[in-house]
Amino acid sequence: MEPRARVLAALAHREADRVPRDLAGTRYSSIHAEAYARLRPSLGLPDAEIRIVDTTQGLAHVHDDVLERFGADVALVSSGPPSSYRREVIDDGEFERFSDEWGVVRARPKGGLYYESASAPLKGVIDAGDIAAFAWPDPQDPGRFAGMAERARHIREVEGRAVFVGSLCAGVTEMHFRLRGYEDGYMDMAADPSLARALMERITEIKLAYWERVLDEIGDLIDIAAEADDLGAQHAPLFSPKTYRQIVKPLHAEIVSLVKRRSRARFFLHSCGAIRDLIPDLIDIGVDCLNPVQVSAEGMDTADLKADFGAHLTFWGGAVDPQRVLARGTPDEVRAETRRRIDDLKPGGGFVFASIHNIQAHVPVENILAMWEALEEAGTYG
Repeated sequence: MEPRARVLAALAHREADRVPRDLAGTRYSSIHAEAYARLRPSLGLPDAEIRIVDTTQGLAHVHDDVLERFGADVALVSSGPPSSYRREVIDDGEFERFSDEWGVVRARPKGGLYYESASAPLKGVIDAGDIAAFAWPDPQDPGRFAGMAERARHIREVEGRAVFVGSLCAGVTEMHFRLRGYEDGYMDMAADPSLARALMERITEIKLAYWERVLDEIGDLIDIAAEADDLGAQHAPLFSPKTYRQIVKPLHAEIVSLVKRRSRARFFLHSCGAIRDLIPDLIDIGVDCLNPVQVSAEGMDTADLKADFGAHLTFWGGAVDPQRVLARGTPDEVRAETRRRIDDLKPGGGFVFASIHNIQAHVPVENILAMWEALEEAGTYG
């Protein structure tokens, strides 16, 4: 069965020849450069340049020989930076810093693995005028879309994989917190929800303009359109379901509605954490695929999720607990849990296998291989 057909079958809740597989088909199912550098020789593959494709997360470009070895069925079409933006990393001896196109300062300790938001450009006392006057990025800058159509056609026509397209930035609530900072952002939600709504509405306008242009360019080639908005912590949503429904849900719904009006793409939402209480709302607005299925978070057991929501959602991820088992368990423990998760999620389709978020730098190669070996054993139908 062709890779794209395999993915489309899963999205339609049909069983294919095997469970579709995703490695590096999204920015949430890839691998850190340090882990990738150890993985290649363990597969007996020749040396290759390790190129970083996501500076903040430290993600590696995954070469075609690795994708073929693991049988990846999905490939990513990424937007580029705007033509006016140039990243300038400043090394102060203790930290490396840069400012992104939104004016958010990112920093990591010297020798560190990841960049974190370090300064919010709209922190402090602001009003609607400050939101209007902010130097907003141009979502339709031509630089963002250079090469997207060629890449999408190559994935579809040459590689035969499903075409996955992501957004230009983090999600509506994530960008709210990055621009305001967490303290001010949460205070807005609690004490001045109209201000929080105004900022999120402006972020949504930027996203809608981006998606309009993407859909003009490659709408007929997109199989999966994605947004990422982390809504959950380890034990509960990051804010109340009531707040989600009042402020955020209508904005998420606008984005989903635009994509579905203008294309036949399925809508994919990445949200880490304990979000079970929000899943009915996500289904209500038309989300088709839920990622990463963080099984280590409260209420996110795969068997329960499949039983309660499997008729409506394709679960994308869910491979093995990344916090305890993949990172710290033995290969046998990884194999056992991976088989269990596959057995929970694969019946009837509606499942794309992927690591639960990106494979992190410290994950042992033996555990990465054990996860994929278990998929080979348990991930077939019939």
